[in-house]
Amino acid sequence: MATATNPATRAGKPVPWKAPPIREESAVSVLTQEGFEELARAGERVDESLRLEFIDGTIWEKAVPDGDHGRIIEWLTRLCIQADTDWWLYPDQGLRIEKYRKGNARPDGCLAPSGTFVGQGEWASADGVLMVVEVTSGDSDTGHRDRVEKPRAYAETGIPVYLLIDRTMGEVKVHSQPDGDRYEMVATVSFGKTVSLPEPVGMELDTEPLKNWVH
Repeated sequence: MATATNPATRAGKPVPWKAPPIREESAVSVLTQEGFEELARAGERVDESLRLEFIDGTIWEKAVPDGDHGRIIEWLTRLCIQADTDWWLYPDQGLRIEKYRKGNARPDGCLAPSGTFVGQGEWASADGVLMVVEVTSGDSDTGHRDRVEKPRAYAETGIPVYLLIDRTMGEVKVHSQPDGDRYEMVATVSFGKTVSLPEPVGMELDTEPLKNWVH
């Protein structure tokens, strides 16, 4: 179990913080989803760049994106709007995820119809979300989270498509058909190839430009 750490003291680096159990035989964490959201708000008041996530009972600080990371989101946003002018790829929209564990995530991109999150505040329901997008930042903690923990969490939430742009591996993974706690279909292609984003997205993604923004 990781030692509790003040997340505001290490901005820009992943900071694991495992919520302690109420008692040894219990798997229920002391920190609730509501408690995490209050903690996240307090952290942002200390440092506006602090972006926390709560996945599988663990608090993580999300790495600050670099310029290439931002360019990838810009590129993908344009493609999504070209596919459907009623769509928008919302960056860093907070989502309440995990049906049973009650977690919180900030996907790098969240594709949804325009106006989906109106009136919902910082942490929104995933209802209406068509696809979530993560772009790896290079560090091992973030990579593991994007490749292992988030596919489970997003599938459990019922988000139809999870697109992982893995700059470290030089590949794109498209997760689809969520079934309980996993995605039944995972398609992997190297940068430079074209991959299909299944319904409800329903578009072809030419990944050639991603070669310009590898980590």
